[in-house]
Amino acid sequence: MKGSTPYIVKGIGGFYYVQTAEGIVECKAKGIFRKNKISPVAGDFVRLEQEKHSAVIAEILPRKNLFVRPPIANVDLFFIVASTVEPTPSTLVIDKLSAIAVHKDVQPVLVITKTDLHPVDTLMQIYQKAGFPVLCVNAATGEGMEALREMLRGHVSVFCGNSGVGKSTLLSALIPQEKLATGEISKKLGRGRHTTREVVLYEVNGGLVADTPGFASLDMERAAPIEKEDLQFAFPEIAQRFGECRFTGCAHLSEKDCAVRRAVENGEISPTRYESYAALYEEAKQRKDW
Repeated sequence: MKGSTPYIVKGIGGFYYVQTAEGIVECKAKGIFRKNKISPVAGDFVRLEQEKHSAVIAEILPRKNLFVRPPIANVDLFFIVASTVEPTPSTLVIDKLSAIAVHKDVQPVLVITKTDLHPVDTLMQIYQKAGFPVLCVNAATGEGMEALREMLRGHVSVFCGNSGVGKSTLLSALIPQEKLATGEISKKLGRGRHTTREVVLYEVNGGLVADTPGFASLDMERAAPIEKEDLQFAFPEIAQRFGECRFTGCAHLSEKDCAVRRAVENGEISPTRYESYAALYEEAKQRKDW
């Protein structure tokens, strides 16, 4: 976060709601953005100007990253929520989301819910070995919630994960319903069915948390397509072994003397992580150019 720099809390129907030192300002964007086919999105840091007695967005400051669906910029942390059971965790979904995060220069954090219903050791070991922070949380008892809130400080954070894993419960605990329903942002952001589908940023413990209805199990083509050659860099434990294989351009699938496959055999890389890499590589290979 950039101190007191104005940022977009939400955009809808050509109007943008910008958090400034004086409060939330409703404004439009200068026509030059439309001409250049650039759309301001939630999370954008912006510069405002006065034009005909109202504020307009004159400049979008350089972005750290941009997600198209749902539209949000400058994300720092991806909290990937997975439950121990009901639904059973899908390592492929977790790995796809974490790969998208790493590819976009976002830190993935695994958040495990329903820890009272099933042991978490295996899941924790897989992702700790991959180098990701892992939190066990329970919104009802408060377990892990303080550590979670502390991680939000100073960052723009997104929560994602399959339905049923407890993402909504976590967001409700972080962003109380009365704030969602009657807070200053909601009062100023217009009304109507479609408003609930937009990304909204809320201040939580010195950070910003995105309420992103579209962020569930992301379709990689829509969220952030990763070329097959770049996929190895989206898996940190595979990226660490870049250049150690016998063949330049090793895909780590069937080549001889592959450092990555050797690390899997030695237990240094979790088999499920490697299986996800192989599946996503095949998916990327089959993907047609738009």
